[in-house]
Amino acid sequence: MSRKCEVCGKKPMFGNRISHSNNATLRRFNPNIRKMRVIVNGMKKRICICTDCLSAGKVQRA
Repeated sequence: MSRKCEVCGKKPMFGNRISHSNNATLRRFNPNIRKMRVIVNGMKKRICICTDCLSAGKVQRA
């Protein structure tokens, strides 16, 4: 499963992990993706959606 929201298109972001000695190594910030049953065009469908879209009410849960 790809870490991408099917509603807003949110994908992983990349940044640096900073250690105590200030060394920077690459890290990945994954979006909080859930597999939910929602109503799309009057039909129930299972899609991957981020929790930001879910709490904002961008989809209707089945």
